[in-house]
Amino acid sequence: MEVSVWDSYVRRSDGSIMHFDILVPSELTDEAQVFAYGKAYLRGKPFKTADFSARECTFCHIEYVTDDIADQIGKEGFFILELENCD
Repeated sequence: MEVSVWDSYVRRSDGSIMHFDILVPSELTDEAQVFAYGKAYLRGKPFKTADFSARECTFCHIEYVTDDIADQIGKEGFFILELENCD
């Protein structure tokens, strides 16, 4: 499956910076929907974060994903790849 990767950085309440990627089907070009996915992910965290918008989330590139990630995208519409300070 070909996906768009949206590179995302958000400041946590403890001052550290979270870094995660939002993976969505490459056909999805609606930025508002991508941001909604990011906000939904952040609401599930046990700590507070700064606002999430276009300044914190930008399109990065297109790539192919594993079947497991593709299955998750098929079910949820997106996949979050946690990279730094996400726990």
